[in-house]
Amino acid sequence: MNFSPQAQSIFDAYENRWQDESEKMRTGDPKAIMLNRDDLLLAIGKETGEFLVSLLVAHGAKNIIEVGTSYGYSTLFLAHAAQQTGGRLTTLEIDANKQNYAREKMQAAGLSDVIDWHCGDAVSWLETAQDPFDFVLLDVWKELYIPCLNAIKGKMSEEGIIAADNMISPPMHRQEAREYRNIISTMPEFNSVLLPIGSGIELSCKWSQENTKL
Repeated sequence: MNFSPQAQSIFDAYENRWQDESEKMRTGDPKAIMLNRDDLLLAIGKETGEFLVSLLVAHGAKNIIEVGTSYGYSTLFLAHAAQQTGGRLTTLEIDANKQNYAREKMQAAGLSDVIDWHCGDAVSWLETAQDPFDFVLLDVWKELYIPCLNAIKGKMSEEGIIAADNMISPPMHRQEAREYRNIISTMPEFNSVLLPIGSGIELSCKWSQENTKL
């Protein structure tokens, strides 16, 4: 990944935190982990981040939406992609403390100039947004995936892409993942595929019947 030196430094710090937390999740008490899950990075991982950057740059995505800033790990990758495509990233998060943490990191990484921040209810923001979305990453609590999908399905640009994370792991969210995948598979305007990258990504691309490429 060709991060700038500033962004690479932030990424290295994220990776160190993620490795420490992964070890604690592997060896710790599951109940205690669930009680404190809001304190965890819960990162998409380097492989997924690099894949999404390559996808966004190849696609030339300009209006990029991240549903679930959390502490900013995936924000780093998406903002890096936005810099390369000449686009902008809008990132949505309900927890002000998490987003403030992410803001500081993106400022230090030299990426804040391509990011718009929204702190509040993601579904409400998605329902009122006007400009077509070229790319949307869904990476929030899994019970929100279907409400978010319903909010964005009519707002995707032609050949726009929805990426839904955590479709394979953790196992405790697999039922919600199946429900999401089942619903989007019934939408004729989307072609979807499940990729075994990271925690599992469902990629769904909008292809309308009027698209002359088909």
